[in-house]
Amino acid sequence: MKFTGSYLFNADAPKVWAALTDPKSLQQCIPGCEGLKHQGNNVYEAELTVGVGPIRGKYRAKISMQDQVQNLSYRLIIQGSGATGFMNGDAVITLQESNGKTTVTVDADSQAGGPIMRVGQRLMGSVGKTMMDRFFNCMQKSTD
Repeated sequence: MKFTGSYLFNADAPKVWAALTDPKSLQQCIPGCEGLKHQGNNVYEAELTVGVGPIRGKYRAKISMQDQVQNLSYRLIIQGSGATGFMNGDAVITLQESNGKTTVTVDADSQAGGPIMRVGQRLMGSVGKTMMDRFFNCMQKSTD
């Protein structure tokens, strides 16, 4: 499932970059995040509770930030699994600053499977987009 989005931040690129790569900001803004542990080399382990339709589940996820070009872009890879299935995602996140404001563009692809997908297949697109919007709206507030 593909997702795209564009979010305007009222801050310069270094400030937005700092928020997007800060473990405390990430833990506060990732929807359903109950814990985030740094594993080294820009890799984190997260505990998440995610709901799709009537199914809610706990997931253990590995979050990796790769191909970083400071203040410009990085690739975010998420691999999560739990009793209700699995969710994987790959996103390219790009920052573009203009006049002290920064536009963050996201081009993402995700896959899910297991019981969560069988029950919530029709809802996955809207749930994924909603989670992405919630994350970036929270990040926007953290940089104000």
